[in-house]
Amino acid sequence: MTSLRTQQIFRYLGASGLKVSVIGLGTWLTIGETVNGVTVEDCLQAARSNGVNFFDTAEEYAGGKAESELGAALQELAWPRYEYVLSTKIYFGTGSQEPNTWGLSRKHIVEGLKSSLGRLQTPYVDIVYAHRPDFGTPMREVVEGFTQCIRNLNMAYYWGTSEWSAEQIRSATAIAERYNLIAPVAEQPEYNMFCRERVEVEYRPLQEELDYGATTFSPLACGVLTGKYNNGVPDGSRLALNPEQLKEEIEHLRSAEGQSQIGKLKLLTRVAKRLSVKMATLALAWCIKNESVSSVITAASCVDQIHQNCEAVALVPKLTQEIMDEIEDILDNRPEPHDDFGRRKAAKRSLAEVGTGYR
Repeated sequence: MTSLRTQQIFRYLGASGLKVSVIGLGTWLTIGETVNGVTVEDCLQAARSNGVNFFDTAEEYAGGKAESELGAALQELAWPRYEYVLSTKIYFGTGSQEPNTWGLSRKHIVEGLKSSLGRLQTPYVDIVYAHRPDFGTPMREVVEGFTQCIRNLNMAYYWGTSEWSAEQIRSATAIAERYNLIAPVAEQPEYNMFCRERVEVEYRPLQEELDYGATTFSPLACGVLTGKYNNGVPDGSRLALNPEQLKEEIEHLRSAEGQSQIGKLKLLTRVAKRLSVKMATLALAWCIKNESVSSVITAASCVDQIHQNCEAVALVPKLTQEIMDEIEDILDNRPEPHDDFGRRKAAKRSLAEVGTGYR
């Protein structure tokens, strides 16, 4: 049987020359919390054996412990640094209430990334993301801060955004062009069968105009798309283990809309069974099928989940147009395109007039 490693798909990160595996491994709510020590090493090794070359974390995750655990595991595995792509995110800090230990001031971008590199035990990350927009810091300062990390301090090769609006991304890009700074290359948004608007509508012009990349998170909607929550929240599940952090997800699951989604999920499970795969595999493959997605960031608590997630790569070619149409009919949630040309034109005009960027 052909190994999954030979079937791995790599895509360029937006308009850059960096290639990332379409399945990435993230650390949110797993590494540094429920997954530690040798289990982290085992999960990383399983991912690499399946051709995964992209690993994502953030300064905020587990108060910095996610970066520490990931860094320690990478040191133990001793892979050549050039063989894999590593990213982290800066904004929230690690829990300190001091005013300059979070946000996107140049001070925190630089000092936050230095601290992240210390925990990761690496001289650089390939990608550093602005984990959220910072409405209190001028956009020019934000772009200058990330440019300094890349151009002057050699702490990263690329920078990106996470949960930014298309307008904010255009603002950062325009400022980079105007002042000879480095523009972001990719966004990290939520994207799954039940959350589609931003990737498929709002960011579509960015993909067409800028070839802006997307490394998407929550492809299984915090586990809902696995089917494990069809009859409630089982003990030991992610929602049960993180009730405060995932409070909104739990409330949504119990809402009328959530129950409607469960009904759709039961129909989608029939499609998965017909394809001889698990529902989670179908949900991941559906995300990968969208070629505007550079990489789908997955999470795992054990080696078996890593292997299961990577099975989605082999399923992608089997998702014919007929099957995709069937899925679309079940979901019945295709986001409607809207004409935002006037808003984008106004945003560009405002930027040209202000010159110093978005606050």
